[in-house]
Amino acid sequence: MESVSIVLFLLLAVVVSGAVSRMLPVSVPTPLVQILLGAGIGLSTSYRVDLDPELFLLLFLPPLLFLDGWRIPKDELLKDVSTVVELALGLVLLTVIGMGLFIHWMIPAMPLAVAFALAAVVSPTDPIAVSAIAARVPIPKRMMHILEGESLLNDASGLVCLRFAVAAALTGTFSAGTAALNFLWVAGAGLVIGVAVTLAVTRVKAWVTQRWGEDTGSQILVSLLIPFGSYLLAEHLHASGILAAVSAGVTMTFAEISRQTMAVTRMRRNSVWDTIQFALNGIIFVLLGEQLPAILAGAKETVALTGHSGPEWLAVYIVAIVAGLSALRFLWVWASLKLTILSKREKAAGFQSPDWRLVAAMSFAGVRGAITLAGVLTLPLALDSGEPFPARDLAIFLAAGVIIVSLVMASVALPMLLKGLTMPAEPSKQAEEDAARVATAEAAIRAIERRQHALAVGHGDADRYAAAGARVMDLYRERIESRSQGMSDATRAEERLVREFRLVGVKAERAALVKLARARQVGSETARKLTRELDLSEARHRG
Repeated sequence: MESVSIVLFLLLAVVVSGAVSRMLPVSVPTPLVQILLGAGIGLSTSYRVDLDPELFLLLFLPPLLFLDGWRIPKDELLKDVSTVVELALGLVLLTVIGMGLFIHWMIPAMPLAVAFALAAVVSPTDPIAVSAIAARVPIPKRMMHILEGESLLNDASGLVCLRFAVAAALTGTFSAGTAALNFLWVAGAGLVIGVAVTLAVTRVKAWVTQRWGEDTGSQILVSLLIPFGSYLLAEHLHASGILAAVSAGVTMTFAEISRQTMAVTRMRRNSVWDTIQFALNGIIFVLLGEQLPAILAGAKETVALTGHSGPEWLAVYIVAIVAGLSALRFLWVWASLKLTILSKREKAAGFQSPDWRLVAAMSFAGVRGAITLAGVLTLPLALDSGEPFPARDLAIFLAAGVIIVSLVMASVALPMLLKGLTMPAEPSKQAEEDAARVATAEAAIRAIERRQHALAVGHGDADRYAAAGARVMDLYRERIESRSQGMSDATRAEERLVREFRLVGVKAERAALVKLARARQVGSETARKLTRELDLSEARHRG
């Protein structure tokens, strides 16, 4: 009963946090609100969450990483793949080594392996927290794509580094050669397992659907089970379950293209996954807040591990770690942008240094969030000998402080840096979109003409079928005429007005339907059906 109550408290806090963050007169990131609400739960109730590291990792990371891999724009990722790889792999390795040595030098009481583990968990970034921070100042699309790609890969690379650091702490030994070979197996096998599980499941699902039809609920449940299946199988084979979940998500995109599901299934599945993503991310930050009172209560004992007496030293360490992370990221982003995106400008324009605002925005966007907290909480409770894991509470305290300080810094600096910031110019995709619309419209017209002919041959009364088909084909022909020669600014402005008027009409329809339903002039089933049609129409015209 207590576990159920805790879950309900956490979910309620997630719901309330979204409303509170919108109500506040100043822009406060939703994750910060969730942390504060979690702290309130920890202080005002008798409920306490004892987090099992392995269970925490299993419940939270596979679905979040799977969804990131599934939804990330693949073309955009490939376009800036060199920048993404430099940030996600090169920067992570630099952070783990550089910050690990720095933390061990600053806090000699923390063993080197534990310092590397802490550096590994603070290396991944969290684009969801960045999006929440910059909600009122939109991030340039290309910059967001780079951040999403970086986060997708550095989550995996950071947690793989954490795995090796924890193994070194548990065994007390570390061999670079053995670690390199182990890394190849852990990473390679994890990637292959994720791809294999997704392809196998989607093939079986398509085979069953083709013969016995599609059940929407089962299809959604299968998509929810894939990341957990990939993760558990990879972990059972001593590979990386994190990379398995990521590769499963990426593979899901291509599997869906060749094995289409029903439209209603995709719509409902997207809604389910949106809810899961919102809930899991929110619960992680609420849990961080819920753990804070206990973490702060043990601050005196924790700081004693460092050889100091005052808890203020913990704040000094947190600020020093955040400063070190920011400096490393600033230098790496500057070098990366100079060598990749900005160096691709025409040589005639000369080699230019990156705009400092762009570098600073990319640096501050390296906010630590859900993955950092999930990673640090997976530190073992005890060594193989049964002794307590060294400096575990200190590592959790420092990681929690880094998350909060990076969120606060980004919430102050990012809106100012992003205002008016533009990324290097990129070609418009309007021509690609127009060509796709024309091709799909032409295919629709051919299909309607074939259907017209088949109905006329089978049932007669060709005029009736011709008239009905012509009404639909006229809409497609109008699309072809407007797109095939390119649309002028006036035409596009007219299209925007048409969408606006359609939305006005949908709003009026919805208000009239509500009045009819309240007056009981239409039944609930009819109201539900018409409401769904209006929802689909509104979504189409807003998109």
